[in-house]
Amino acid sequence: MPSNNGPIKLGIVGVGKIVRDQHLPALAKDGDYRLVAAASRHGKVDGIPNFHDIEAMLDAVPELEAVSLCMPPQFRYDAARTALMAKKHVFLEKPPGATVSEVEDLKTLAAANGVSLFASWHSRYAPAVEAARAFLASASIKSAAINWKEDVRRWHPNQEWIWAPGGFGVFDPGINALSIVTHILPAMFITSAVLDFPENRAAPVAAHVTFRTSNGLPVTMELDWLQTGPQSWDILAETDRGNMVLSGGGSKLAIDGKIVHEEPEGEYPMLYRRFAEIVRAGVSDVDLAPLQHVADAFMLGKRNVVEAFFD
Repeated sequence: MPSNNGPIKLGIVGVGKIVRDQHLPALAKDGDYRLVAAASRHGKVDGIPNFHDIEAMLDAVPELEAVSLCMPPQFRYDAARTALMAKKHVFLEKPPGATVSEVEDLKTLAAANGVSLFASWHSRYAPAVEAARAFLASASIKSAAINWKEDVRRWHPNQEWIWAPGGFGVFDPGINALSIVTHILPAMFITSAVLDFPENRAAPVAAHVTFRTSNGLPVTMELDWLQTGPQSWDILAETDRGNMVLSGGGSKLAIDGKIVHEEPEGEYPMLYRRFAEIVRAGVSDVDLAPLQHVADAFMLGKRNVVEAFFD
C-alpha cells in the first residue's frame, strides 16, 4: 500500500480522447500521484515509458501501485482482473464494465487481493450535484424528468466501439445522468423503455424510459444522441419548495428560475482525489446502480428500428 505521504505510482491504460482531455490534465496538478507508465494500442503519453498492453506494463514497471483503465468497456474486465491479481489498485472509467456481473466479480477480486477498486462516476462530482441533493432531501418531490440530448458526431467522432454490442450507444452519455439521479433521488425502478436502434448499428441512438421511485413518484428519461444546436444535460424536479433544474450536466442549479449554485467544472480532479482517499484507507467504492439501470433498460426495453443516420 502507498505511503500516506508519498505519491501513488500510477499507470494509465487506454490513451484516447478522455485521457488527453481529462485524466492527464487532472493528474498533472495532483500531488497525490506520479504517472510512471502508460499502455495503449494506439496512443502514447510523452515523457514516460509506453507499452502495447497492460501485461507488458506491469512486467516492466513492477513498482506500479495503481492503474487507471480508460479503454472501451468491452475490454475493461480482463485488464482490471490482470491488475487486481497483481495487487494493484484500480480506477475504472465509466461505465465500469460491459456487464453488471463483470464488475461484481471485480469487487470480489479486489477484496480478495487487499486492493481498492473505484467505479468513477464523474458526473456525480459535477459542482452543483451536492447542492441539488441537499435541496431535494429538504423537499417533497412530486415528479422528476431527465433530458440528456447531445450530438454523438461532435463528442465521439469516429469511435466505432460505442455502436458495437457492449458499447452502450446513447447510454454512454445517458449513464452520466443515471449516475446523478441515483445519487440525488430516492431509489427508482424502470417500468418501461423504448430504445431506438439505427438499422445499421448494434446499439441505440435514442431512448425513452419511464421509472417509478420506491415511493411511487414518476420519473421520465429522454436520451437523444442526434441533438443539433444547443446540447441539453438537464435534470428537473417538481417539488413543494419549487421547480428545480439541474443543468449543464450538473454544473448549475436553479430553483424557480433563479440560479442558486454554479461553479466551473472540476470533476476529474475530484475523482482522483476520491481514488487517493480510498487507496489510502484500504477500501473500495463501487456503486453499480447506474449500470444496473442500463441493464434493466435493455432487458425491459422495446427495440424500435429507425433509419440509419450515417454509413
